[in-house]
Amino acid sequence: MKIHFLDLATHQTKKGKTSATSGINPPRLLLESFLVLIAIGACLLKLPFATVEPVTWMEAAFTATSAVTVTGLVVVDTGSQYTLFGQLVILALIQLGGLGLMTFAVLTALALGFKLRLEHQLVAQEAFNEISLQTARRAGGSIALFALTAEAVGIVLLSLFFVPELGWSDGLYEALFYTISAFNNAGFALSPDSLSAYVDHPGISLSVTALFITGGLGYIVIMELLDKRCWSRLSVYVKVILLATLLLNLFATGAILLLEFGNPATLGALDSFWDKLLAAWFQGVTPRTAGFNTLDIGALTAGTSVLMLLLMFIGGAPNSTASGIKISTFVIMIAATRSFLRGNLNVSFFKRSLSSETVIKALATATIGMAVVFLGVLSLSILVEDDFLDIAFEVVSAFGTVGLSRGTTGELGTAGQLIIMAIMLIGRLGPLTLGYSLTVRRKSRVRYAKTEFPVG
Repeated sequence: MKIHFLDLATHQTKKGKTSATSGINPPRLLLESFLVLIAIGACLLKLPFATVEPVTWMEAAFTATSAVTVTGLVVVDTGSQYTLFGQLVILALIQLGGLGLMTFAVLTALALGFKLRLEHQLVAQEAFNEISLQTARRAGGSIALFALTAEAVGIVLLSLFFVPELGWSDGLYEALFYTISAFNNAGFALSPDSLSAYVDHPGISLSVTALFITGGLGYIVIMELLDKRCWSRLSVYVKVILLATLLLNLFATGAILLLEFGNPATLGALDSFWDKLLAAWFQGVTPRTAGFNTLDIGALTAGTSVLMLLLMFIGGAPNSTASGIKISTFVIMIAATRSFLRGNLNVSFFKRSLSSETVIKALATATIGMAVVFLGVLSLSILVEDDFLDIAFEVVSAFGTVGLSRGTTGELGTAGQLIIMAIMLIGRLGPLTLGYSLTVRRKSRVRYAKTEFPVG
């Protein structure tokens, strides 16, 4: 039995042709939809009553792009520069971008009783990397219900901590804002230092991490967990995602605890070991696309920053609100390397083998991701005068739609901001487009004679 982690179903028409050959281009439609949403968001954020002080079109466009791609990088402070209206616009962009614009189109059409045209069904499928058109239509309502339920629980939990401190009005609003931002892995905050004021607050720290870990695991994993409720009954995919997430989170927490324990600007400033452990946990799990911080990112040691580069590049699970190359891609690459070193060309998990096509897809995803990061770092190194680590951190954060920064975002300039905006879009939509392209491509019937080629 072969397991295909990254496969997208190829729709067959009555004549046996794929959607690619029928003239429909879902990735293009999806990109255009995101661009339209960004344009609308930028126009709304440019309105006089959306900001305390006027912002430029570039600042509005950058904020809208960051919100739609659920990144969290900002050139204008969200809490102090945007009015309530502007902040609600940002929340709406985060929600639409996090759940997938076309999913809302599906829900609207179904609610009104319309039958979706084929191209819209294909775009909805592409937005969530679902396994079939029928599944994409059926999953629309379930995804919305899942998201709204998780967010409702998050609002209640955070209200328990924000309301006593800020009062009912401000407390409920902060709970709403941080819940939507956290569940969608956006990382937008109402304070310039994110959640640093709550570095030693277990309730807020654990609630926020629970929200963005849930969003980062995704609909399929959570629904199967609720349905099966037994490790032995879970699919191989869900087992791998859960195990890899647990190991990455524990490793990151332990590494940051060791690397930052004596740093007076981060963990060293906290009194108790448990406060240090809580802060290390929060900062260890947030780089895989959440974007919040309770420690000063610019004050982290070089070792911690390099570790975060890896975590941001990996990202979260497929079919989730997270980005990056995805945990599945990372795990497949590790498993393939392990199999090669053992002299076994068969890559397997839990006594199930993966197809060579799946391994190649993972290789292609990782390679393209590294190429995007390299070109981004090269471009910003030419345009921006800053430390190499800070520039690399900014680019990887944009590609993984994380939102963490070492202070470079405000120094980018117009050209630099345009580059980061492009990288955020690529990081959000690139894996979807790549997966579609690899699935519907025409397979060549030509086979050439094999040859040996030295590697390494």
